[in-house]
Amino acid sequence: MPTITHRTVHTNGINMHIAEAGEGPLVIMCHGWPESWYSWRHQLNALADAGFHAVAPDQRGYGQTDKPEAIDQYTQLHLTGDIIGLMDALGEETAVIAGHDWGGPVAWNTALFRPDRIRAVIGLSVPYLPRASTAQPAGRGAATMDWGGATRPTDSMRAAFGDRFFYQLYFQAPGVAEHEFQRDVRRTMRLTLFNAGGEGVMKAAARAFAGEALPNTAFFLDSMTEPETLPEWLSEADLDFYTAEFEKAGFRGGVNWYRNIDRNWELSAVYAGSKIVQPALFITGDLDVVYLSMARAAVDNLEASVPNLRKKVILPGCGHWTQQERAKEVNEEMIAFIKGL
Repeated sequence: MPTITHRTVHTNGINMHIAEAGEGPLVIMCHGWPESWYSWRHQLNALADAGFHAVAPDQRGYGQTDKPEAIDQYTQLHLTGDIIGLMDALGEETAVIAGHDWGGPVAWNTALFRPDRIRAVIGLSVPYLPRASTAQPAGRGAATMDWGGATRPTDSMRAAFGDRFFYQLYFQAPGVAEHEFQRDVRRTMRLTLFNAGGEGVMKAAARAFAGEALPNTAFFLDSMTEPETLPEWLSEADLDFYTAEFEKAGFRGGVNWYRNIDRNWELSAVYAGSKIVQPALFITGDLDVVYLSMARAAVDNLEASVPNLRKKVILPGCGHWTQQERAKEVNEEMIAFIKGL
């Protein structure tokens, strides 16, 4: 089995920590929130064994990578610029890019902004959401939420959710989410990872059918239940790693990504109507909260905005943490897709 090694590279004005394995064509894997390079631990060696140079960075604001203080240093232009700078630091002209959760927009947008550098895209959980896309949020009587059209995203969220809690609005006030999460980091990670996984989503669905809805004065963790045991895909050692990382790094950097939602919308106006032209693969779970409650329409109609979509995979029983919950299936799909380019 190849050895996963670690180093720091300089990119786009920051120092970025990367985990890497193997030699061959470059595959960059971008993690989501609240994660790190470690969320791709199952893919690094699998891709290396298949003949690729697999690289998983701690993205800006996470892990051992730099964490700029200013909120406006976390736009999609910064995050995609970090990836292009990473490629330059590695001496690579082109790469296949994969992204999960918030790493999804980074992957899609890097492909959109620099089609000369990105050969193909693999999106997990979060589909490409073009400037004019719409999606239907969860909740009884929720209005259609416009993710990229004529309405500022946070205005659309407030219209859709009214006096009900929505985590992306909760994240907007600096310091509030950080304070909640930092009080007991291990509990934060345990609840967040479990409740967005397939097992946790099933429990949450039961509560939703019972009519449970949190007011907008709630805290993020209020709706979450403690697992009786950790799911098979999440070990105590995994939880130890995530806890140690966020105890050192804090949560501010990652939450700052959410505080740029409106700014990203403003900056992306020039790309209205643009499509992803590269070959693409999309993988999600049928119990992923993004698929179930925020982006179902975008997933269903992905071929319209990604005309070279080679395959769309919806894994039964899989929650939000796609490549961790279903490592074997994700590895097989990624390797087959890249080898078929």
